[in-house]
Amino acid sequence: MTQATAMLVMFILYGVLPAAGLYLGYRGVKKLTAPKMLAYEAMPQLGYIPEKSLPAEVKTALTQINQKGEKLRVIYGDTNNDGKIDDTDTVSETYLMIQNLMDKHIPQAVADYRRLHDLDGARADNTKIKHSDVTGKEALLEVLRTINTQFDDLLDASYHQDGQKLLVTKRYLQQRFDNPASEVQILETTRIDTSDRPMADENKT
Repeated sequence: MTQATAMLVMFILYGVLPAAGLYLGYRGVKKLTAPKMLAYEAMPQLGYIPEKSLPAEVKTALTQINQKGEKLRVIYGDTNNDGKIDDTDTVSETYLMIQNLMDKHIPQAVADYRRLHDLDGARADNTKIKHSDVTGKEALLEVLRTINTQFDDLLDASYHQDGQKLLVTKRYLQQRFDNPASEVQILETTRIDTSDRPMADENKT
Protein backbone atom coordinates (compact mmCIF):
# COMPACT_ATOMS: atom_id res chain seq x y z
CA MET A 1 0.00 0.00 0.00
CA THR A 2 1.45 3.36 -1.02
CA GLN A 3 1.47 6.38 1.25
CA ALA A 4 -1.22 8.10 -0.86
CA THR A 5 -3.49 5.07 -0.63
CA ALA A 6 -2.99 4.84 3.09
CA MET A 7 -3.86 8.52 3.53
CA LEU A 8 -7.01 8.05 1.42
CA VAL A 9 -8.11 5.09 3.53
CA MET A 10 -7.44 7.03 6.74
CA PHE A 11 -9.44 9.98 5.39
CA ILE A 12 -12.41 7.74 4.60
CA LEU A 13 -12.24 5.85 7.90
CA TYR A 14 -11.71 8.81 10.19
CA GLY A 15 -13.25 11.62 8.15
CA VAL A 16 -16.01 10.64 5.73
CA LEU A 17 -17.55 7.74 7.65
CA PRO A 18 -17.87 9.55 11.02
CA ALA A 19 -19.32 12.62 9.27
CA ALA A 20 -21.82 10.47 7.38
CA GLY A 21 -22.76 8.69 10.59
CA LEU A 22 -23.34 11.96 12.41
CA TYR A 23 -25.47 13.31 9.55
CA LEU A 24 -27.60 10.18 9.30
CA GLY A 25 -27.99 10.09 13.08
CA TYR A 26 -29.11 13.73 13.09
CA ARG A 27 -31.66 13.06 10.34
CA GLY A 28 -32.95 10.00 12.19
CA VAL A 29 -33.36 11.83 15.49
CA LYS A 30 -35.01 14.78 13.74
CA LYS A 31 -37.47 12.45 11.99
CA LEU A 32 -38.31 10.62 15.21
CA THR A 33 -38.83 13.81 17.19
CA ALA A 34 -40.74 15.66 14.44
CA PRO A 35 -44.47 16.12 15.17
CA LYS A 36 -46.82 13.81 13.32
CA MET A 37 -48.73 15.64 10.60
CA LEU A 38 -52.30 15.16 9.46
CA ALA A 39 -52.61 12.72 6.56
CA TYR A 40 -55.90 12.73 4.65
CA GLU A 41 -55.84 11.39 1.11
CA ALA A 42 -58.92 13.35 0.05
CA MET A 43 -57.63 16.54 1.73
CA PRO A 44 -53.86 16.72 1.17
CA GLN A 45 -53.91 20.48 1.87
CA LEU A 46 -54.10 19.65 5.59
CA GLY A 47 -50.81 17.74 5.49
CA TYR A 48 -48.81 20.65 6.94
CA ILE A 49 -50.80 20.69 10.21
CA PRO A 50 -49.46 18.79 13.25
CA GLU A 51 -51.98 16.34 14.72
CA LYS A 52 -51.42 17.68 18.23
CA SER A 53 -52.57 21.14 17.20
CA LEU A 54 -56.20 20.02 16.76
CA PRO A 55 -58.70 18.71 19.34
CA ALA A 56 -59.65 15.03 19.19
CA GLU A 57 -63.24 15.85 18.16
CA VAL A 58 -61.99 17.86 15.18
CA LYS A 59 -59.67 15.07 14.03
CA THR A 60 -62.51 12.55 14.33
CA ALA A 61 -64.79 14.73 12.20
CA LEU A 62 -62.03 15.25 9.61
CA THR A 63 -61.41 11.50 9.43
CA GLN A 64 -65.11 10.85 8.76
CA ILE A 65 -65.25 13.55 6.09
CA ASN A 66 -62.10 12.21 4.44
CA GLN A 67 -63.53 8.68 4.20
CA LYS A 68 -66.85 9.86 2.80
CA GLY A 69 -65.18 12.37 0.50
CA GLU A 70 -63.04 9.67 -1.11
CA LYS A 71 -66.16 7.60 -1.86
CA LEU A 72 -68.08 10.60 -3.19
CA ARG A 73 -65.25 11.68 -5.47
CA VAL A 74 -65.39 8.29 -7.19
CA ILE A 75 -69.20 8.16 -7.29
CA TYR A 76 -69.66 11.62 -8.79
CA GLY A 77 -66.30 12.00 -10.55
CA ASP A 78 -65.84 8.66 -12.33
CA THR A 79 -68.87 9.08 -14.56
CA ASN A 80 -67.76 6.53 -17.19
CA ASN A 81 -66.96 3.86 -14.56
CA ASP A 82 -63.44 3.13 -15.80
CA GLY A 83 -61.91 3.22 -12.32
CA LYS A 84 -60.21 6.61 -12.63
CA ILE A 85 -61.11 10.29 -12.75
CA ASP A 86 -59.74 12.00 -15.84
CA ASP A 87 -60.66 14.21 -18.80
CA THR A 88 -62.93 11.53 -20.25
CA ASP A 89 -65.34 11.91 -17.33
CA THR A 90 -68.19 14.41 -17.33
CA VAL A 91 -67.71 17.10 -14.69
CA SER A 92 -70.88 17.57 -12.64
CA GLU A 93 -71.90 20.39 -10.33
CA THR A 94 -72.04 17.97 -7.42
CA TYR A 95 -68.47 16.80 -8.03
CA LEU A 96 -67.22 20.40 -8.16
CA MET A 97 -69.00 21.14 -4.88
CA ILE A 98 -67.37 18.14 -3.20
CA GLN A 99 -63.94 19.16 -4.48
CA ASN A 100 -64.38 22.76 -3.36
CA LEU A 101 -65.39 21.64 0.13
CA MET A 102 -62.36 19.40 0.53
CA ASP A 103 -59.82 21.57 -1.29
CA LYS A 104 -60.84 25.04 -0.05
CA HIS A 105 -63.56 25.37 2.55
CA ILE A 106 -62.41 22.72 5.03
CA PRO A 107 -58.72 23.74 4.97
CA GLN A 108 -59.77 27.40 5.33
CA ALA A 109 -62.01 26.63 8.31
CA VAL A 110 -59.21 24.66 10.01
CA ALA A 111 -56.73 27.46 9.32
CA ASP A 112 -59.12 30.04 10.84
CA TYR A 113 -59.47 27.94 13.99
CA ARG A 114 -55.72 27.48 14.28
CA ARG A 115 -55.19 31.24 14.11
CA LEU A 116 -57.65 31.65 16.97
CA HIS A 117 -55.94 28.85 18.88
CA ASP A 118 -52.48 30.33 18.33
CA LEU A 119 -53.67 33.63 19.82
CA ASP A 120 -54.88 31.93 22.97
CA GLY A 121 -55.65 28.22 23.05
CA ALA A 122 -57.84 28.37 26.13
CA ARG A 123 -59.87 31.26 24.74
CA ALA A 124 -60.48 29.49 21.40
CA ASP A 125 -61.84 26.47 23.26
CA ASN A 126 -63.76 28.18 26.07
CA THR A 127 -64.66 31.78 25.18
CA LYS A 128 -67.78 32.56 23.19
CA ILE A 129 -67.23 34.51 20.01
CA LYS A 130 -68.73 37.98 20.16
CA HIS A 131 -72.35 38.17 18.93
CA SER A 132 -72.61 34.37 18.96
CA ASP A 133 -73.21 31.50 21.34
CA VAL A 134 -70.26 29.33 20.30
CA THR A 135 -66.52 29.18 20.91
CA GLY A 136 -63.96 28.96 18.12
CA LYS A 137 -63.73 25.21 18.59
CA GLU A 138 -67.53 24.81 18.53
CA ALA A 139 -67.77 26.96 15.40
CA LEU A 140 -65.28 24.72 13.58
CA LEU A 141 -67.11 21.60 14.73
CA GLU A 142 -70.42 23.01 13.46
CA VAL A 143 -68.85 23.62 10.04
CA LEU A 144 -67.50 20.07 9.92
CA ARG A 145 -70.81 18.58 11.11
CA THR A 146 -72.67 20.46 8.38
CA ILE A 147 -70.31 19.09 5.73
CA ASN A 148 -70.51 15.62 7.26
CA THR A 149 -74.31 15.70 7.09
CA GLN A 150 -74.20 16.92 3.49
CA PHE A 151 -71.89 14.04 2.56
CA ASP A 152 -74.23 11.59 4.29
CA ASP A 153 -77.13 12.93 2.21
CA LEU A 154 -75.12 12.55 -1.02
CA LEU A 155 -74.13 8.98 -0.16
CA ASP A 156 -77.75 8.18 0.72
CA ALA A 157 -79.00 9.67 -2.56
CA SER A 158 -76.43 7.68 -4.53
CA TYR A 159 -77.41 4.47 -2.73
CA HIS A 160 -81.11 4.89 -3.56
CA GLN A 161 -80.40 5.96 -7.13
CA ASP A 162 -78.25 2.90 -7.82
CA GLY A 163 -80.77 0.76 -5.95
CA GLN A 164 -83.55 1.92 -8.25
CA LYS A 165 -81.44 0.94 -11.25
CA LEU A 166 -81.07 -2.55 -9.82
CA LEU A 167 -84.82 -2.79 -9.27
CA VAL A 168 -85.48 -1.76 -12.86
CA THR A 169 -83.05 -4.40 -14.09
CA LYS A 170 -84.67 -6.98 -11.83
CA ARG A 171 -88.17 -6.20 -13.14
CA TYR A 172 -86.98 -6.38 -16.74
CA LEU A 173 -85.34 -9.77 -16.21
CA GLN A 174 -88.40 -11.12 -14.42
CA GLN A 175 -90.65 -10.06 -17.28
CA ARG A 176 -88.24 -11.47 -19.81
CA PHE A 177 -87.48 -14.85 -18.26
CA ASP A 178 -90.15 -15.69 -15.68
CA ASN A 179 -92.76 -16.66 -18.36
CA PRO A 180 -90.86 -18.52 -21.09
CA ALA A 181 -93.77 -20.94 -21.66
CA SER A 182 -96.16 -18.18 -22.66
CA GLU A 183 -93.63 -16.81 -25.13
CA VAL A 184 -93.17 -20.26 -26.72
CA GLN A 185 -96.94 -20.68 -26.91
CA ILE A 186 -97.32 -17.33 -28.67
CA LEU A 187 -94.65 -18.31 -31.19
CA GLU A 188 -96.31 -21.69 -31.87
CA THR A 189 -99.72 -20.06 -32.29
CA THR A 190 -98.26 -17.62 -34.76
CA ARG A 191 -96.70 -20.45 -36.76
CA ILE A 192 -99.99 -22.44 -36.84
CA ASP A 193 -101.96 -19.42 -38.00
CA THR A 194 -99.46 -18.76 -40.74
CA SER A 195 -99.42 -22.36 -41.95
CA ASP A 196 -103.24 -22.63 -41.96
CA ARG A 197 -103.82 -19.73 -44.29
CA PRO A 198 -102.59 -21.31 -47.57
CA MET A 199 -104.58 -24.50 -46.92
CA ALA A 200 -107.78 -22.54 -46.45
CA ASP A 201 -107.16 -20.76 -49.75
CA GLU A 202 -106.61 -24.05 -51.53
CA ASN A 203 -109.90 -25.52 -50.23
CA LYS A 204 -111.77 -22.51 -51.61
CA THR A 205 -110.40 -23.20 -55.04
